[in-house]
Order: sequence, then structure tokens, then C-alpha cells
Amino acid sequence: MVNTTEFTDRLKKVMAFHHLTASLFADKIEVQRSSISHILSGRNKPSLDFILKVTTTFIDVDIYWLLNGKGSFPKVVESKQSTPTPPVLNSEPPIDSNPSTKKIQRIVVFYSDGTFGEYVK
Repeated sequence: MVNTTEFTDRLKKVMAFHHLTASLFADKIEVQRSSISHILSGRNKPSLDFILKVTTTFIDVDIYWLLNGKGSFPKVVESKQSTPTPPVLNSEPPIDSNPSTKKIQRIVVFYSDGTFGEYVK
């Protein structure tokens, strides 16, 4: 069971960390402003949908910390990357006059969390 008073304290900590008012916080997680007001005042308890919107919008908020205070805030995001990210090149690739002679050797996909996957033929 979630302790409503402690939950609202943690929610206020998230808002303060991101320098957001209750109204801006509501807009950011796409809920009605009255929902935030009711939760912060203790009138309503947070729904699962509300909690998921918070943890999805703010990746530094750990769901276990938000619900019961276990863990830390902001959460430490561990990198799954074992090698450094290659630098981004600003130059355009050379244009080949005969593209049918080109063969794909590998494809590298960069993810938003800093990791990447490589696919080799």
C-alpha cells in the first residue's frame, strides 16, 4: 500500500528537481491540472496510469522509489554499452555514380539511452 503523504513528498521532490509548478508538471505528463492538485492535497490517491505517466515522462524517476521510497532519486541509469560511442561525422558520404555496385557490410543503430546495436552481414 502506498503511503499517500510520503508519495506526495516524493512527487514534490520530482517537481522541484525539474523546476516545475504543479500546473507545468500536469501539462508535462499530460494529465488534468486538477488531478495533480487532488493528489498533492491528499484528496485522491494516484492511479497506476498516473504513476506510469510520471515514470515514462521522467526517466530519472524510479517507480519503486516513487511508490515506496526504496532506491534513489534521480535514479542512476546504467549504461549497457561496453565500447565508447563513435563520434558523429558531419560530412556527407561520397556519392557513387553507380549505386548498384555498393553492398551493405554492416548497419549500426544508435538508441536514445546511449547504447547501440550492430548488424553485420
